[in-house]
Amino acid sequence: MDITKIITSAALAALALSVQAQEAMPSDSLSRELQEVVVTAKQPATRLVGSTLVSTIAGSNLQHVGTAFDVLAQLPMIQVHDDEVSVTGRSNIEIYIDGRPLHDTYQLQQLQSENIRKVELLMAPGASYASTTGAVLKITTRRAFVDGLSVTDRLQVKARRKWSVMDYLDLNYRNGRWDFFADGSYNHDNSVIKGSTINSLDYLGQPTMVGASQHNSFSTDAATVRGGFNYASDTQSFGAYYRFNPEHGDFTNQGDEWLDDLSPIARIIGRNTNGHSHLVSAYYDGMVSPKVKLHFDGDYRRAVSDNDVNTAYPSGEYATVNSTDHKSSTLYAGKLYMEMPLLRGSLTAGTQDSYTHTSLDYRMLNSEVNTYIPSSVTDARQVSAALFASWQRQFGRFDLSVGARYEYVDYLYKVNGMKDDAVSRTDHMLTPDISLGYSFSDRASLSLSYRMATVRPPYAQLTNSLSYVGLHEIEGGNPALRDEKMHDLRLSSMYGDFMLQADLVRSTDTYAYVKQLYPTSSLQLLMHPVNVDVTALSMYLVWSRSIRFWTPNVTMGMYKQWMQIDGTHYPTPIFSYYLDNTFALPHGWTIVANLSGQSTGDMHTNRFGGTWLTMDASVSKSLMSNALTLSLSATDIFNTANNDWTMHTYGIQVAKNQSYDRRGITINITYRLHPRKSKYKGTSASESELRRL
Repeated sequence: MDITKIITSAALAALALSVQAQEAMPSDSLSRELQEVVVTAKQPATRLVGSTLVSTIAGSNLQHVGTAFDVLAQLPMIQVHDDEVSVTGRSNIEIYIDGRPLHDTYQLQQLQSENIRKVELLMAPGASYASTTGAVLKITTRRAFVDGLSVTDRLQVKARRKWSVMDYLDLNYRNGRWDFFADGSYNHDNSVIKGSTINSLDYLGQPTMVGASQHNSFSTDAATVRGGFNYASDTQSFGAYYRFNPEHGDFTNQGDEWLDDLSPIARIIGRNTNGHSHLVSAYYDGMVSPKVKLHFDGDYRRAVSDNDVNTAYPSGEYATVNSTDHKSSTLYAGKLYMEMPLLRGSLTAGTQDSYTHTSLDYRMLNSEVNTYIPSSVTDARQVSAALFASWQRQFGRFDLSVGARYEYVDYLYKVNGMKDDAVSRTDHMLTPDISLGYSFSDRASLSLSYRMATVRPPYAQLTNSLSYVGLHEIEGGNPALRDEKMHDLRLSSMYGDFMLQADLVRSTDTYAYVKQLYPTSSLQLLMHPVNVDVTALSMYLVWSRSIRFWTPNVTMGMYKQWMQIDGTHYPTPIFSYYLDNTFALPHGWTIVANLSGQSTGDMHTNRFGGTWLTMDASVSKSLMSNALTLSLSATDIFNTANNDWTMHTYGIQVAKNQSYDRRGITINITYRLHPRKSKYKGTSASESELRRL
């Protein structure tokens, strides 16, 4: 099947139809739906309000583009790859739909673009969010008040090297002020990654090469079941839901290992994973007085997972290596805040507290390997309490936001039941933020913000457990990792259709991966994270506008860092571009074509290889008054996506070549029976901690 020809033919046919129909289409139109009036093309699609990018979707060319994923992929500074959402130049993002946090991005697959009113991208989130939060996406949907039952079902079939399938069913029943919802999904995913790793170093005074090839095959079965309720009146609302996530995965890696010029040794790695999680979330939102609003969120999460790993050498020259690990985590979290007017502005103040307990029981079952990769039981408990306040006010054309966040963290780390005093710690942190914006007009604005943040590493990186990778390679965490202290100075500006984003970030004790010799009697290379100091400058120039039925979005970017480890510098900048195109055509047709690329350059300890052209495209058709949507998409059309990188740390040169299983086609079928918007207003008490588990 020639994917390129299919997409090209569909695009040309649809474009021909659009040319014939353009003169009959009104330039401005009004559409009324459930008492909501949408004005088309009366304001810019994306505006800069302070340090927040506000994109109006209703009435734009993106209104019928497909799902929320499809909308986000066409917005400035936002990227979507394989249903993963990222913000350019930012990590640790949080996503909310009508104030409700997304713990699983599959909900974005079910949210249709015609039901989205606007998308806000907070590049300077402020003190109300955890200091680890790099950016916040807020999606606001269109209003719906009709009682009754709504049903939405979405079927996705994906064909790459292997077949994958996903189905999602959503049920919602509304009666007056009460709202009851239940949804579930099943995802069978197959993916393949191929590549090789070559390590070059001087060992015992001799040039030495350690190499391995990989052919990784992943097969995962995951499900989600969720149910809850919501009550909403004019002055208050409350609700709760329960979610259960079971997951099973099989991983196989077939490849070879070699040392210098010796004959390669065949190796087969098999990993079986079983796990599940439970989440209970509740909220209250109400006016306790005519001017004071109170909001509470509470979360409880329990998760367990088991892994069995088997590394076999078919030649019988080396013994099979077996290991098991059992991981469990528990989270209690609460967030309480109030909003009130103060000094002609708005004050938000509250507290955010959490308790987390994670444990890892790792067993190395091979006695020979156990001499340098021992079994261990690690236990980590953390109590976190935060107080925050944020004040906002407009002074004519000026927009000012000032906030501060105080955090107390008590971290207890045990190995085999014994407290590790070198790792356990108690911290007190005060992190301020300030943002000042000036609006010259509706089409011209400028914003400058400063933010200090403390970023904690994921719990998976805070373990002393090691994992067997091969005869000469080990991977592990680092329980001694310190929290990152980050200072972020951001300039945002917009003039007409152009927007500029510039960040100067100074990070102390951020973590980056290194490879170094592991002290054993034989040659062993250890890949693990360490703390480093980095200063980085990033700049992105964006041009976006609607030209009749065509909405292009062009982003040109640059990332430059200043960092060194063990006397080695990593100064090469990375240049990148994104060209996103949306064609809103007559008769319910939509075509999307996105191109991207980047140059070779350094980020932390990795020098990434360049990929100058990667292309995704899709065509969709709405039928039955938008109740049925059919779409065909092609990803990585030219098969250029890869993850090639090199690394030089502590005398070891690493060359990694990886090709992802992204090239393929996807068919989506979505049917909606009277879809209605949920009134659930819960946010999250624990987004930052949930990401660390």
